[in-house]
Amino acid sequence: MNEIGGRKTCIAGTGRRIMSFAVLAFFLFVSSVFMISCAGGNAASVSAEEDVSGNVVGKTLFSGSSREGIPVSGKILQKVTMPPVPAQISFAGETVPLEYADVYESLQRELLVMTYQHGSMMRTILLHNRYGAMVKSLLAKYGLHEDFYYICIAESALQPVVSPAGAAGYWQFLKGTARQYGLIVNNEVDERYNWEKSTEAAAVYFKKAYDEFGTWTLAAASYNIGIKNVRERIEYQGLKNYYDMQFPVETGRYIFRALAYKTMLENPEKYGFYLEEKDLYRPEQWKEVTVAGPVENWSDFASEHGTNFKMLKRYNEWIRLNGLKNRSRDTFVVRVPVSR
Repeated sequence: MNEIGGRKTCIAGTGRRIMSFAVLAFFLFVSSVFMISCAGGNAASVSAEEDVSGNVVGKTLFSGSSREGIPVSGKILQKVTMPPVPAQISFAGETVPLEYADVYESLQRELLVMTYQHGSMMRTILLHNRYGAMVKSLLAKYGLHEDFYYICIAESALQPVVSPAGAAGYWQFLKGTARQYGLIVNNEVDERYNWEKSTEAAAVYFKKAYDEFGTWTLAAASYNIGIKNVRERIEYQGLKNYYDMQFPVETGRYIFRALAYKTMLENPEKYGFYLEEKDLYRPEQWKEVTVAGPVENWSDFASEHGTNFKMLKRYNEWIRLNGLKNRSRDTFVVRVPVSR
């Protein structure tokens, strides 16, 4: 009896679970039918008006009523359109052949991506107001066209970042390449994060590449893939024009990304970015202090010069520790903020 009774109990318990699952499945089915009817009872319709400038105003989306007669409505907050492609554009004085479909579409692609990456582009515009004039003046100082500034943005977005491959700083030098071009990279100092030193090193690279390839566009492209790689591609493709040559996807997009930044930063409103003067980051103001020996504690150094280590580090990202032994007695120019 106990065994049979126990078996009956087990069967009864199983039956109750089956009934519970059946009830749950029924309610899920009914809910899904209700949601589908609400979302698609009737075709959606859009009501919109345009002002005299052709801008869409008073735009409201009305979905069809559900079976229960409940209307659903809401505002459309954005009109999604294709960003305009300039009629003509150049890089470092070299004309971009936009009459070629592949070239036109490549620039259009980067403009499209950036136009709708709102947060990233907004941040770039803010940093552009802080660093743009300074970087362009450094490029001019070292004999480069200001368009190379947009290569810097394509590399780091004007931020002291590190790539998965270990490229670091504003111009994204690998450690070995940085040392090759005269930058100090150790546990105390990393000049890949020094605006002036890294820009000078980048200028030396671009000039070297230009001397070999004869165009600034190919010189810039080689910064992404390497001089040796470009040289080999010229040899086996028999071409020496960036816009005619085949490159890996990243390099193939590289120049167009820089051109898109140039286009949008010269006229952000044209691409839907409206910022007030008060929103923009102010250019940094600093005084220069030369250091030729050790610094026992950068925090004490900062305090002695009327600031703190947080702000000192912000203006001098090349400082990597809270002290400097400087055994080789190198000379460093420290930017000390004069305002906050």
